[in-house]
Amino acid sequence: MLIGYIILGSEAIMIYKVFPNLNHDTAKLTHLILHAVATVLGAFGIYCAFKYHNDSGIANLYSLHSWLGIGTIALYAIQWVFGFVTFFLPGAAPGVRRGALPWHALFGLFVYVLALATAELGFLEKLTFLESGGLDKYGAEAFLVNFTALVVVLLGAFVVVAAVTPAHAEEPRGYAPIPVS
Repeated sequence: MLIGYIILGSEAIMIYKVFPNLNHDTAKLTHLILHAVATVLGAFGIYCAFKYHNDSGIANLYSLHSWLGIGTIALYAIQWVFGFVTFFLPGAAPGVRRGALPWHALFGLFVYVLALATAELGFLEKLTFLESGGLDKYGAEAFLVNFTALVVVLLGAFVVVAAVTPAHAEEPRGYAPIPVS
């Protein structure tokens, strides 16, 4: 799920920022495909979690991580279907697309941040289980889990800041900087 939502989701969000000169249709298709693969990987991850819990005799949906995970995948899928119908299929009017785009971007960032929070709760849950099983609090495994969680936070912060930052700064009308001679 981390690969799907965090890594591929990050790449899908950043496609418009990283390649600003990329053909718009190519960028849109890449954005759509990366999010589709992320959704499939997320659904597969949830299937695997349920299968593991059922095979091991562990209860399902007992933690905030699991509830947020279900909510995140549902919202992610809704966002993908909305984007597919509104922006990819040729049926939506240009005015509808223009009006929906800011909301699509805002809701997409909300779902992305929700996926980040869910991942962080997953790291915390895993570390808690490992430590209750006798893992040294300052051992290599604990360090790896904490370091990975920190990298996910930093990646998420970078993606969100890059997504909300204007592509290029334009000078206001009638304003020109004073030339330095």
